[in-house]
Amino acid sequence: MKYFLIGAIFWLVLPSCQRNQPDDRPNIIYIMVDDMGYADLSIYGRKNYSTPVLDSFAKEGMRFTQAYAAAPVCTPSRVAFMTGRFPARNPIGLREPLLMDSTDIDMGLSPDLPTVSSLLKKSGYKTALFGKWHLGFNSKFFPAAHGFDYFFGITSGAADYVSHQYEGKDVLFENNDPIKTEGYLTDQITDRVGDYIEKTKGPFFISLQYTSPHWPW
Repeated sequence: MKYFLIGAIFWLVLPSCQRNQPDDRPNIIYIMVDDMGYADLSIYGRKNYSTPVLDSFAKEGMRFTQAYAAAPVCTPSRVAFMTGRFPARNPIGLREPLLMDSTDIDMGLSPDLPTVSSLLKKSGYKTALFGKWHLGFNSKFFPAAHGFDYFFGITSGAADYVSHQYEGKDVLFENNDPIKTEGYLTDQITDRVGDYIEKTKGPFFISLQYTSPHWPW
């Protein structure tokens, strides 16, 4: 049970990717939130506030009560999700925090590694990532290098929810280009996902990586 959840995702998804009729394959939306603990949802025991919408997801679906993240921190856990491997098997998986400075600016997830997104794209899925990346600040490591057709989100570990900046630097991107938008970041991400779903004929894979509830609150 110590294997990361991505192992289950590969196991469930890859057989469907081998079908001869791609129209029969399901659309996949993987939602990840940043810095939310197991007991932060009322369905798992939180008493001083309630989370009814997320609770409804759990009640209508399946709860993995013995599933564990491969790491308790940002970049290593994302390395594990993308690759299905233990974070330490890739140099960037040993970096925490991954900072936008001279020591880390040339580090990133190697485009040579197979990822859940590159494998799904290869099998005919349309792929998109919305939200947080934090697997490399150089464009050669951006989501496009890992099989994502579209990317809207931040490249840093966190960002101001209104200015969309990190330590005075613009970190909001659309594909490989910096972009300026107005609005609360969580709403911006959600609106873009809604537009993508309405306009895209499947099968598609959406990696939805919310920065909330990560600081700055």
